[in-house]
Amino acid sequence: MNPSAAAVEPPPVRRFTVLYDARCPLCAFVRNWLAGQAQLVPLDLVPAGSDEARRRFPGLDPASTLEEITVVGDGGQVYRGAAAWIACLWALDEHRPLAHRLSTPAGMRFARGAVLAAAKYRELQGRRDPEEPGGPYRPEGGPRWTDPQVCGSGGCTGSD
Repeated sequence: MNPSAAAVEPPPVRRFTVLYDARCPLCAFVRNWLAGQAQLVPLDLVPAGSDEARRRFPGLDPASTLEEITVVGDGGQVYRGAAAWIACLWALDEHRPLAHRLSTPAGMRFARGAVLAAAKYRELQGRRDPEEPGGPYRPEGGPRWTDPQVCGSGGCTGSD
């Protein structure tokens, strides 16, 4: 066999960078959850679209990293969507066995469904107003409201 034709194994992953939408309440919750877990592979949690993310990964489209979770391995591997969630779980001590189950064809269907459900939740919840960290939520381009439960019945404060 020709040595140049032999399959080259990728380098082992020693660190992941997780790019998440800091304006999304669900993403911020998951970020905090990940930070509190025992990690077999260290996770750097970096807001997508931030100066830090642009500096580290100039070849990644910032808009696409805001649309879905993106995980970048220290060897240049890029995971998005369901594969990114599985990569995060694989990095965690308690959840690596789950990551292995989700990486099967049947598990991947389940993981994709979970990611689609999370995306729908994000869409319904909107994003935090960047001017008010931790404050009211605002769907992209939509009105600001003080209580999402009341907004549909006239509780919105209107657009800025």
